[in-house]
Amino acid sequence: RITQLIEQAEALADAGADIVAFDATRRPRPASVADLIAAIHAKGKLAMADCSDIDDAREALAAGVDFIGSTLSGYAGGPVPETPDFELIAAMRELTPFVIAEGRIRTTEQASEALRRGAYCVVVGSAITRTEHATEWFRQALAETAAQLAARAAGTLAIDIGGTKIMAALVRDGRIERAQTISTARDLDPDAWIAAIAEATKPWRGQFGNLGIAVTGLVNKGIWSALNPETLRIPPNYPLVDRLRQAFGVSAFALNDAQAAAWAEYRHGAGEREDMVFLTISTGIGGGVVLNGRPLLGLAGHFGLLRGPSADRKSPFEDEVSGRWIAAQAAAAGHDADAAGVFASARGGADWAEAIVSASAQKVALLCHDIQLTFDPTRIVIGGGIGLADGFLDRVRTQLPILPPRLQPVLVAARLGVHAGVIGAADFASGSI
Repeated sequence: RITQLIEQAEALADAGADIVAFDATRRPRPASVADLIAAIHAKGKLAMADCSDIDDAREALAAGVDFIGSTLSGYAGGPVPETPDFELIAAMRELTPFVIAEGRIRTTEQASEALRRGAYCVVVGSAITRTEHATEWFRQALAETAAQLAARAAGTLAIDIGGTKIMAALVRDGRIERAQTISTARDLDPDAWIAAIAEATKPWRGQFGNLGIAVTGLVNKGIWSALNPETLRIPPNYPLVDRLRQAFGVSAFALNDAQAAAWAEYRHGAGEREDMVFLTISTGIGGGVVLNGRPLLGLAGHFGLLRGPSADRKSPFEDEVSGRWIAAQAAAAGHDADAAGVFASARGGADWAEAIVSASAQKVALLCHDIQLTFDPTRIVIGGGIGLADGFLDRVRTQLPILPPRLQPVLVAARLGVHAGVIGAADFASGSI
């Protein structure tokens, strides 16, 4: 306990302290909060209540304390947090302007944040007075960085699982040293795909220190789920990262494939390290957003799942634009052709094929217009088998609404092609972000 006894409070006042702080938590104590405050005030000094939560603060203020502090947040039971309790500081400020922020404030940024949260003043203790603490913080940070650099030097196994193919690559410093592509066996499950990847990359064992994987669908804390089962059927809540660790024996990081590609294009390709949105148009439609040098993860960029422009607006956008839609439209028109065949027929002058490709391009143009108004990126990077098909991007540009230059999206072709997903996944896994 801090200043448990009245004699201690009086001795601190006699020693010259202008403010005497004491333990004001609701734990058992030899002297009450009220008695400690009275003793401190009797010496003509100010009393500070070291609190663990907002209830401590309320009771201390009711007893007449002059200052309340966040000093004992995290120290009155349970595990001790790593960071300051900014929420408590802000809550205390609602009770009184005289809040002293204290406890685990280790950096200038944290001290400044405490002031922004309403602190009257800020106490920095162990970061200055206990050099063994500061030494350990630096040692730990350097050890973690050294481990990341060592893993990066050893190379990264990067995997991109898409709706039609799986690519595995050995990546070092953003460069692909080896690559292997296998078909996605859509009738099998992720366990089988991982086993196939492990077999295909067996000769690379010992040449990588970590693993990054980019996949279609949603990844949340290493758990993989399908957002549109028509693109790729995935069992609900598949433990992707755990299965990869078991199969390859290294740490693993997983994220959405389009978000991985967006980061790769931002850092190594057509994004030119400026604000950008990436749009991949292939079997389905995916996307990624990079703003202020940071990628948006989670659900951000899943443009293919927006409600489509059809009258009923029941279908996902990708079901009315992507390669599957193009092939289905060809079949409905009486032609046995996949997306590549439709594009070939359009180049050959077939009116039915030109109509399908133009309809897809028109819808993509509307999407790009909406993206520009939503994120205001410097450029929209277009990739994917359909997006990079001969003539498609030009068709999209011609379908854009006539707008003032400030509102007009700038469309550019992706540069990294099929390698974008593995390069981005490797960057995330190696800590190059």
